[in-house]
Amino acid sequence: MARESWGALGREELDHHYSPSHWSHRLDKDAVIEAHVRKTVEGTILSRTLAQTVLNMPYGENESQKLDLYLPQETPLGCKLLIYIHGGYWQFLSKEESGFMVPPLVSRGIAVMVMDYDIAPKGHMDLIVSQVRRSIAVTLTQYPQFLDVYLCGHSAGAHLVAMMLCTDWTKHHVSPKFKGAVLVSGVYDLVPIVHTYVNDALRMSREVAERNSPIKLLARTKRHAGTCNIAIVVAEHDSPEFHRQSKDYFESLKAMDLSVCFKQIDDTDHFDVIERLLQEEYELTQMILEMITKLADR
Repeated sequence: MARESWGALGREELDHHYSPSHWSHRLDKDAVIEAHVRKTVEGTILSRTLAQTVLNMPYGENESQKLDLYLPQETPLGCKLLIYIHGGYWQFLSKEESGFMVPPLVSRGIAVMVMDYDIAPKGHMDLIVSQVRRSIAVTLTQYPQFLDVYLCGHSAGAHLVAMMLCTDWTKHHVSPKFKGAVLVSGVYDLVPIVHTYVNDALRMSREVAERNSPIKLLARTKRHAGTCNIAIVVAEHDSPEFHRQSKDYFESLKAMDLSVCFKQIDDTDHFDVIERLLQEEYELTQMILEMITKLADR
């Protein structure tokens, strides 16, 4: 599907393309979401038994502004931190389903941070982006031993990772060293979302969508994250629009001479492409571990 061709789709078809559960090859649309929540909750509960944790650490004044840290046995100066940002179309899920990928990372001395943010309809897009920024700034201020930071996000979380990469962090009084970012099954142009059911809760105007679309902020990404190694990942059974969004963003970053690669994970859909990160032998888990190992001494 070519760039901007989404405009030729009617509302019903556009809704279908932006309904990831409709494209699973494993389960029907309701069952795949139920399974996703169950597996990620169970994985998070398991992670809390295997790692040292700092749970419900506040990063703002609101009750919803809390984050969780999963720590290895030792966190010396230079300890690596992976920040995971959950998906759910900015209106679903939380940090309670976000710690599932911890075991293979913590066992290698890599800390993990996950956060809550005000999901829609309570949270609007500008607020959500600002809260994620604040959660990162507070974490790096309170834990200065985290010198090398990696980002990973899924679906809406991949969008939020991309927004973190185009952030001027001097405004937040920190200077994070983002060495790598893994963006899984993301949305990088929010303008099509304005015309779908997803926007019923978000209530974005076109202006809001454009200023929060990473594909329209490429110069800022190059300026603020020009040395970050970026991986754009898509599931084989993501919808054509998700494939287009990922490919367009990859090609746009590449055209800016950023260090970026593109990877399709075969035999996965929008949900198990990220669920399976709890498995050490899983292709994407190994990709993340190899990225961190490769970049550790740079």
